[in-house]
Amino acid sequence: MRFLTLLLLGVSLTLQGAPLDPVPLWPGGAPGALGSNEWDVPTLTAFLPAPDKATGAAMVICPGGGYGGLADHEGRGYAEWLAENGVAGIVLKYRLGSKGYRHPAMLNDAARAVRLTRAKADEWKIDVKRVGIMGSSAGGHLASTLLTHFDPGTPDAQDPVERLSSRPDLGILCYAVITMGEFTHGGSKKNLLGSEPEAALVELLSNEKQVTKDTPPTFLWHTWEDKGVKIENSTQFAAALRTNGVPFELHIFEKGGHGMGLGGGRNGGPHHPWAGVCLYWLQQQKFAN
Repeated sequence: MRFLTLLLLGVSLTLQGAPLDPVPLWPGGAPGALGSNEWDVPTLTAFLPAPDKATGAAMVICPGGGYGGLADHEGRGYAEWLAENGVAGIVLKYRLGSKGYRHPAMLNDAARAVRLTRAKADEWKIDVKRVGIMGSSAGGHLASTLLTHFDPGTPDAQDPVERLSSRPDLGILCYAVITMGEFTHGGSKKNLLGSEPEAALVELLSNEKQVTKDTPPTFLWHTWEDKGVKIENSTQFAAALRTNGVPFELHIFEKGGHGMGLGGGRNGGPHHPWAGVCLYWLQQQKFAN
């Protein structure tokens, strides 16, 4: 009996650390899908915290990759870290420019991800008023796009998921691409908007110019030595938040470069200090333990 108890306990602990099966954002196929291949089907993969740690908060995570790929360490890596601290990490697999997609497919995926997370509140034990969005690099651009281009939902929609708000309750932007202007990342811009986007579209997706008083509170961090995405992306967005009276926290670290995720390089190692200060901020926001 003791052996069986220990065996069951081991299985339980293993399941708590494992992700749930991916959930398609749209069971009948995504609007504007170019096919039915794996990359045409955006999904959510939930990493849920152990019940005794869960705070009820959730974070939709948009991995980086220049809108051409999805970096696992900026998806699963963050989700596991969040779950360890009581927050459900919900990894979004969104459609990509490298597979022929352009705006607004990516924004549609992010908005649907927040709505679907709220729709899964009972099943995933989530508070619908504590659903944030997080992104790194180009995934940070996608997160900042939803932070500034959300909507309240469509009350009379046939699909009950579409009745829910897509507004995140807060945002975390990690060395994010935010502007499509002077300080943009060229590859991300091309994958998102194409080779010769109209000026109005460049303006619309320069999210530092789209901040309003209704933009959710945001945590931003960057590194001075980042040569992939310039720090002005973060400082300009923070300035716009300040101008509009939106609470924020901004950290510029000297060391770290671009694309490091939790730190220690892509081969693991100690977390970069950003993770600790971000966790403190999440605790202040009543998201994390």
